[in-house]
Amino acid sequence: MILSTDIWVYALIRRAEQGGAFAMILRKGDARAGAVLVKVLNRAEGWTRLYAEATRGDGERVWMQPTPATGEVELDAYIERARRIDPDLWVVEIDDRQGRHFLVEPVEGG
Repeated sequence: MILSTDIWVYALIRRAEQGGAFAMILRKGDARAGAVLVKVLNRAEGWTRLYAEATRGDGERVWMQPTPATGEVELDAYIERARRIDPDLWVVEIDDRQGRHFLVEPVEGG
């Protein structure tokens, strides 16, 4: 059974906060089935990463980096374009000194 998006997002935020990070919802989308982008900030090292859910050829759901950019301005521009295309999109930001994403699902390329 797949969780609704809102429950999944709140669980991610709770994991991040329990791990000592700061997490917040930048944009709420459809509560049941909205797609999610996870923006991770590592201010200590000066980089940002973006993760998006994807489905591999074998049907497994994974997270990947939809763009190789690591600058916050570039990633914010990507998020804005994605938001215009998908009005149901959720955006979660995690600010962590260690740069952890707190995703428990498989992550490819980062």
